[in-house]
Amino acid sequence: MFKINTILCPVDFSDAARKAVDYAREFAVSTGASIYLLHVVEPIPIPPVDASLNYIQIEEELEKAAQTDLNVLKDSLLSKGLKVDCGLETGNPSDIILEKVEELEVNFIIMGSHGRKGLNRLIMGSVADAVIRKAVCPVLIVKSEEKEFIGE
Repeated sequence: MFKINTILCPVDFSDAARKAVDYAREFAVSTGASIYLLHVVEPIPIPPVDASLNYIQIEEELEKAAQTDLNVLKDSLLSKGLKVDCGLETGNPSDIILEKVEELEVNFIIMGSHGRKGLNRLIMGSVADAVIRKAVCPVLIVKSEEKEFIGE
């Protein structure tokens, strides 16, 4: 039998990610699993033209804002009696997600997908696709426009 112990829920604070957190909450309630909320800040490439701009400060501000938002999500889940932890990392989102799966012995991933299509998907890529292809555990993808299967 498949036992869910640790759910990894990557969040980028989009509508799809917020729905994924709702799904993670419901799975955790019904299985007793813990939830690990993860936000990955992608490094800002520093263009060679103008070294006077301070890109490090921009990244630090993004990290501070993300940590605040992560704490709000975490506190909301903790108030419901769930076991929750969170982390903030910098790097390639799909690589970091897959590293966390091994590090935390995650056995279920629930994440949102933006549903990009066409040229936008080709240019932006898909973190969800990369995770699905390489993950060693089941992955549930939640779309922002899909029918809700869970209630409040």
